[in-house]
Amino acid sequence: MAFIVDVFSRRLVGWKASRSMTASLVVDALNMAAWTRHTDLNGLICHTDAGAQYTSVSYTDRIDELGVSASIGTVGDSFDNAMAESVMGIFKTELHRNPAVLADNGGHWKGLDDLEIATCAWVSWFNEERLHGELNDRTPFEVEDEYYRSGQARAA
Repeated sequence: MAFIVDVFSRRLVGWKASRSMTASLVVDALNMAAWTRHTDLNGLICHTDAGAQYTSVSYTDRIDELGVSASIGTVGDSFDNAMAESVMGIFKTELHRNPAVLADNGGHWKGLDDLEIATCAWVSWFNEERLHGELNDRTPFEVEDEYYRSGQARAA
């Protein structure tokens, strides 16, 4: 599983599931994030770990095409990737506990398609309903809505 998290709002803006950790997995997640934002990403920073999929030619070329600056953490330093690791831990824990995303068979998925459907429901719940302590018990949707309604986005 690969997720792209907007650090400002904690919104999951891109994701992809795969049976293996490949460059196409993370490029697809990045492409979803670019599509989700419908805006110029020039000047943004995309922080990742030092995995081979994030240092691949296809990923670094796509980052460059989007005008995004790459930031790669140091090998073995979990503090560099604390937010990403936290999201993955929450995903693994909550996907199996959230009744809104459990499969009819008790959360045991038969294949990648079932996992993708459950993940889509979980991401929607995470972004629109789950309260985040880091956001003063608001949802990522509420944080972004407040930001855009306040006019700060136009000033930025």
